[in-house]
Amino acid sequence: MSPAGDTPRLAGASAVLQFLLDNSLLLVIGGVTALIWANVDAASYERIAHHPAVHFAVNDIGMVFFFALATKEVCEAMMPGGPLASPRQAAVPVFAAMGGMIVPASIYVGTAHLLGEVEIYRGWAIPCATDIAFSYLVARMVFPRGHAAIPFLLLLAIADDALGLIVLAVFYPSGAVSLTTLVSWLAPAMLIAWSLRRMGAKSFWLYLALPGLMSWIGLYSGGLHPALALVPIVPFMPHRQSELKLFGRQPTVVLETMHEFENWWRIPVQLILLAFGLVNAGVSFSSVGAVTWIVAASLVIGKPLGISLTTAIAGAAGFPRADGLTANAILVTGIAAGIGFTVALFFATAAFPPGALQDQAKMGALLSFLAAPIALGLGRYLKLRTSNSELRTSD
Repeated sequence: MSPAGDTPRLAGASAVLQFLLDNSLLLVIGGVTALIWANVDAASYERIAHHPAVHFAVNDIGMVFFFALATKEVCEAMMPGGPLASPRQAAVPVFAAMGGMIVPASIYVGTAHLLGEVEIYRGWAIPCATDIAFSYLVARMVFPRGHAAIPFLLLLAIADDALGLIVLAVFYPSGAVSLTTLVSWLAPAMLIAWSLRRMGAKSFWLYLALPGLMSWIGLYSGGLHPALALVPIVPFMPHRQSELKLFGRQPTVVLETMHEFENWWRIPVQLILLAFGLVNAGVSFSSVGAVTWIVAASLVIGKPLGISLTTAIAGAAGFPRADGLTANAILVTGIAAGIGFTVALFFATAAFPPGALQDQAKMGALLSFLAAPIALGLGRYLKLRTSNSELRTSD
C-alpha cells in the first residue's frame, strides 16, 4: 500500500490514541484486562500482577506522579484569579466536596454497623473518592458546552482530591508512623525545594531528584504512604497565574516548571494508570460480598445526596452559585461524581490487606461505574443537554 494510503489509517489510529489518553481510558483497559485475566486464569494473575515487586513499583513509585498531577491541579485552582482562590469562590464546590465525602462515609459506616460488620469499618474512606477523569467525561456528555455544571464538577473533584490526600495521609499510614523520621526527612526536603525556587531553578527534574526523593524516603520510612511524596514538593515548583488553562484560560507566557512537569508526565501517568488498573482491579466475580454493595451504594447514592444537601445548605447560607446550577443539574452532577474508580481502588488497597475484604471493596469501586448510565439517563430524561432554561436560571 502506498504511503498516501497509510496516512488516513495513521491519522485514525492517532485520533483513537488521543481519545484514550484524553479520557483516561487506558485505566479502564487495564482494569477490564485485569478482571478478565483474574477470572480466566487466577493463578497466573496472582503470580504476576500481585508480585510484591510489581505492586511496589506501581503503587508506591508510579502512583507518586498521579498524585503529583492531582496536586498540580489543586495548586492551579488556588492561584490568584483561580476558582478556589478566595473563600467565597471556593465555598460552594468545597462544601459540595465535603458533603460528597461525609455522607458516603456515613452511609458506609452506618450500614456496616447495622450489619454488625465491625471488621470492615476501616474501609470508610473508599466511597469518599471521585474520579476526575470519568466524572468529567460523563458531565460533558450530559450537559451542553458552557454549562456551569461542568466546571462545578471539576472544582468539586479537585477539592475532593485535596481532601482525599489528607485522608490518605492521616488515616491510612502504610506502617507505624514515626514523626521524628517524617520531620527529619520532609523538613529539609521542603526547605531544599523552597531554596531551588528562590534560586530560580526551572527544571522540574531538580525538584524530583533531590527534595522529591527525600520526601519519598521520609514517607516510606516514616509510615505514611510514599505515593504522596510529591504532594509537599509540587507547590514549590515555579508557576504563573496565566497557566490556568484547565478553567478556560490559555497560557500567554513561557511555560514554567509546574506546567512543564504536567506536560512531560501527562502521557507517562496514563501508562502508569494502565498498569495500576492491571495490578489492582483483577478480582474474581465471586468476590462480591457485603463490602461490595456497601461501597457501591455509598458512592452511587451517597455522593449525589451529600453534594445536593451541602450545596443547598451553602445556598441558604448566602454563598452564591453559578447560573444554571439548578437542583436538577446538581443532582445529576452528584451522580456523575459517584464514579470512584482510581482513588477508590487505591484506598481499597490501603484500607484492607490482600484478601477477601480488599477484593470485595475493589469490586464495589468497579461497580460505581453504574453511576455513569444513571447520570446519562436522568440527564436525558430531564433534558439537561438541550434545555436553555437550565443555563439561565437557578433555584
